[in-house]
Amino acid sequence: MKKIYAFDFDGTLTKRDSLIAFLLFAKGWREFLKCFALHLHFLVAMKLGLADSGKVKEKIFSYYFKGMPETMFDDLCERFASSHKHIVREKGMKKVQEAMAEEDSTVMIVSASINNWVAPFFKEIPGIEIFCTRIEVVNGALTGRFLSANCRKQEKVRRILALHPNRKAYYLTAYGDSNGDTEMLNFADEGYYKPFRK
Repeated sequence: MKKIYAFDFDGTLTKRDSLIAFLLFAKGWREFLKCFALHLHFLVAMKLGLADSGKVKEKIFSYYFKGMPETMFDDLCERFASSHKHIVREKGMKKVQEAMAEEDSTVMIVSASINNWVAPFFKEIPGIEIFCTRIEVVNGALTGRFLSANCRKQEKVRRILALHPNRKAYYLTAYGDSNGDTEMLNFADEGYYKPFRK
């Protein structure tokens, strides 16, 4: 039977949240604190369950990157991945490579982080499937909006099924570390919560 491995990225394959790390890398602490102050009411509402996390994330992303040329953004993402290899969990990346090496296996990265900065972390692992939150680009520039739903909770299951719809045809192993991964872990034949930490 075909084997599919689905990995969350932030917290599972990394030691900390890549969104915060990327925002700090892109603009520094001063802009980060300014953004935090401007969006504090949205962040509080999100924590209280009164605002959709994907919409709040989109507002913050738009504040930072709306209007930026796509080529500039992609270069920023490449430089971020290159300079932040230290945030990756070595045991997690080793498991990714082992899974890729197995016969008749497919490896997916299913994350709420932005596809553009997640993908460069895996450029030395050809054939891996990256299914993260995707951004809208119009006339070569970022609009600040997301093209896809925020890739968390049930959306992770939808992403897996969109590419591999015949669920009975494969054995699914999933790895995650937060309540955003619960549905994916429950959907899998084997689900591992907070792996690669010891």
